Amino acid sequence: MFRYQSQFNVHQTKNKTKNMILRISQEIKPYNTHTHTHTMIRSSACNKLFMSPTTSSPLVPCCSSIAWNFNPPPSLFSSSSSPTLSSKANFLSCAHTKTLGIEEEEEEAIIEKSSTSSELVEFPLLNEEYRACTIPWRDPSDDPSVPAPTELSWINLLLNTIPSYKERAETDSSVPDAANRAEIFAKRYAEILEDLKKDPASHGVPLDIRLLCRLREQVLREVGFRDIFKKVKEEENLKAISLFENVVRLNDAIEDEGERLENLVRGIFAGNVFDLGSIELAEAFSRDGMSFSSACEKLVARPWIIDDLDTFKMKWRKKKWKKVIIFVDNSGADIILGILPFVRELLRRGSKVVLAANDLPSINDVTYLELIEIISKLRDEEGCLIGVSTSNLLIANSGNDLPVIDLTRVSQEVAYHASDADLVILEGMGRGIETNLYAQFKCDSLKIGMVKHVEVAEFLGSRMYDCVIKYNEATGS
Repeated sequence: MFRYQSQFNVHQTKNKTKNMILRISQEIKPYNTHTHTHTMIRSSACNKLFMSPTTSSPLVPCCSSIAWNFNPPPSLFSSSSSPTLSSKANFLSCAHTKTLGIEEEEEEAIIEKSSTSSELVEFPLLNEEYRACTIPWRDPSDDPSVPAPTELSWINLLLNTIPSYKERAETDSSVPDAANRAEIFAKRYAEILEDLKKDPASHGVPLDIRLLCRLREQVLREVGFRDIFKKVKEEENLKAISLFENVVRLNDAIEDEGERLENLVRGIFAGNVFDLGSIELAEAFSRDGMSFSSACEKLVARPWIIDDLDTFKMKWRKKKWKKVIIFVDNSGADIILGILPFVRELLRRGSKVVLAANDLPSINDVTYLELIEIISKLRDEEGCLIGVSTSNLLIANSGNDLPVIDLTRVSQEVAYHASDADLVILEGMGRGIETNLYAQFKCDSLKIGMVKHVEVAEFLGSRMYDCVIKYNEATGS
């Protein structure tokens, strides 16, 4: 998909660096989608965003038009009004296509067709005041040409991750001359970050975590890397799958509904430790591996820095949500031992559940195709997860390709499913804390994740590895 350019020169001119930053920053700058009808077209073939010929600025349409204009692709949805995992026509939401008897050539063609190559749109359950940034990096009164302390702190955070990314890239056996390309990536990304430290206004919009992550992914792809964490994701998925039944049985043995919910929530926090975007956790993982049971035991004591668990418990006992959309985070223990036992409990209570996973790889985040394969390995011949039917479970492509998420740019598939959702969950530090902690929705919402960056801990006034569970009821219509 991404070809290596032999002419790629680490010491490109500063103008070229600025042009790259300008191009990428246009993709993620804040926009007011309620007052514009511009469109942005995303090409899955090269993972770049292009302006529609009819536009002059990178804005996306208001999702209020989706109900009138968007028809879900027949390859993803059946003719029924509520697409499910059980329908063979919904093969992408059911299991890996090979398990359904689809020939390899057909599989490749249909999966390519299903990729998020259409417009990215606003998540329709957002309230109007929204920006995908929880932590302000500078005050409006600050001199834009001088880096603010918070900006420097976050740039240095990303600089410090380069050695671990370089090490992963060097061992990517799918890429020819990986060691040389990894060196080019490390030097090029460091050069860009150093330029931003000198001139933070060079790209025209305020710095934030989305831009820095986008730059990193862009440089990796430009030098030929698509998924440098693929091997470790596969290894951790296999380990977690082997533990899934035991984790579920332990949860099921808890009779009290509130206590069982708390145990499931603690499992989500414990699973969220598997985050290779955190320098400290990446180093600990490389040194000691990860134990899910140990992570559960070592969770910081309550009360957590944002602790709405009791409120959520009370609501859980009184209310059964009809449809829940969960924006998921990491592979391995996170998705398999944390999120999926919780999802199974929702299904058992009668909720429909949509799991929205990344379109493309980023760090060790699970992609929607990987999640389809995981579910296919966990389900039995009757389509159940340890006795609970998955007929109301759907796997959706979120349209995202970063470890954080801007909810003004999601796939039409996710936007379509959101039309009748009454609970939205954003899981993980990147999605639930760094970009959407204060996001308000027209339905109930839950943000849940662990604090794994010092910068986030300082902003919240929390301990490192503290937990966040923030529950809000619907705020508007």
